[in-house]
Amino acid sequence: MANLSGWNKQLISGEWREGSSKDTYEDKNPYNDETLVKIRLANLDDINESYDSAKRVQKEWAKVNPYERSRIIERAAELLSHRRQEMIEIITTETGSTVVKANVEIDFALAIIKEASTFPIRMSGQILPSIIPGKENRIYRIPAGVVGVISPFNFPFYLSMRTVAPALATGNGVVLKPDSQTMIAGGLFIGKLFEEAGIPKGLLNVVVFNPGEIGDAFVEHPIPRIISFTGSTEVGRHIGELCGKNLKRVALELGGNNAMIVLADADIEKAAGAAAFGKFMHSGQICMAINRVIVDEKVIEPFLEAFVQKAKRIPYGDQSNPETIIGPLINRKQVDRILALIEKSKGEGAKVVLGGSVNGNVMCPFILRDVTNDMTIAQEEIFGPVASVISAKDEEDAIRIANDSPYGLSGAVYGGSLEHAIEVAKRVETGMIHVNDQSVNDEPIIAFGGEKSSGLGRYGGEWALDEFTTVKWISVQIQDREYPF
Repeated sequence: MANLSGWNKQLISGEWREGSSKDTYEDKNPYNDETLVKIRLANLDDINESYDSAKRVQKEWAKVNPYERSRIIERAAELLSHRRQEMIEIITTETGSTVVKANVEIDFALAIIKEASTFPIRMSGQILPSIIPGKENRIYRIPAGVVGVISPFNFPFYLSMRTVAPALATGNGVVLKPDSQTMIAGGLFIGKLFEEAGIPKGLLNVVVFNPGEIGDAFVEHPIPRIISFTGSTEVGRHIGELCGKNLKRVALELGGNNAMIVLADADIEKAAGAAAFGKFMHSGQICMAINRVIVDEKVIEPFLEAFVQKAKRIPYGDQSNPETIIGPLINRKQVDRILALIEKSKGEGAKVVLGGSVNGNVMCPFILRDVTNDMTIAQEEIFGPVASVISAKDEEDAIRIANDSPYGLSGAVYGGSLEHAIEVAKRVETGMIHVNDQSVNDEPIIAFGGEKSSGLGRYGGEWALDEFTTVKWISVQIQDREYPF
């Protein structure tokens, strides 16, 4: 396990220093509860100074030649490649991620940094005609200003980087608030990475604080023009309300109740393998993870048999073991919540066909059958290694069940006829869906985001370019204009 005791300072106004709060936080390894590092938290004065710094430095950063900005962002990717092993150790030790998942997360982060490095030279404008004689209209794409980022614990490095890299590349200042439980992977390491890459001091600030002390001040602060939040729908809805009240733009990637539909003509063995990956990767602690497996009743028995057999073979335990696939959940509170959810579902009629072993914060794979869509476990985001299998009468019933949810983040359809499965996918109300695959997919040049209660806005590629910039119209009256008075 990595020694993380040196990560005990915040990055505020270009300096690594202690926060000013009277409170401290102990960052722990979720597998054995070992304290990794203690940090003094930030207070409201630190938040104010961070935003002031980001705003001040951003004005000069926006003037930097686009090719130079691009070079600095590219340099961050190069540094990350060289420090990959260090980052693997940080992610596994601090977040409970397995080595497999840590590598996936770093690959995602590298991809988005490299994509973001192209943004400075893609911030093109336009010259458009005018209805006024002798006038031309110029449209400029410019930075939004300062972006406030709130990131979660599950994929902390990537889900912070997904906003930080594009926001910096497009000329913005950033203040990043990672989840305290993953403050190094989700924040402090990112601050060090871009500092070493050569961004100006004070442009990127990383603050770790107790929301109970700061309240809504991070979001309501007058400086940030955009707030990017990844997390629960409940908190996201509150942040959206605050941003609306304060006329800020907001990018929200929220909860999911993702469905995988298995059609009657699907290759059952392959569908079961996809479902096992999409459900149990990182212990199910992924917003895109499969929550409900909806199977045509004609093939549900062979599917369950194949699904259980595949899940039984998944290694679980100490995340530092390279063979482990399912490591610990982030804390005991989550374990207890999920166990209570399973017990409630059993009382509602669900049957556990696999599972039962819990050791500390490590849960083995659980599979529940005879689940109906009105059960609590089918309506709530599980965020753990528990699969709910729902029987559908036919294809129409499967689509109805999939759409009977307030969420719409990701999903999957598995079928024998590819084009028919695509037609089914079109009818599922979700921002993203994958045919003959599972629901956990992300690519740097593709629009990422949800519908309904799963969020607002899109990350990735040209859509991220739109999220973190604004456009300005400058008209130029080349010839004298005659006015009526």
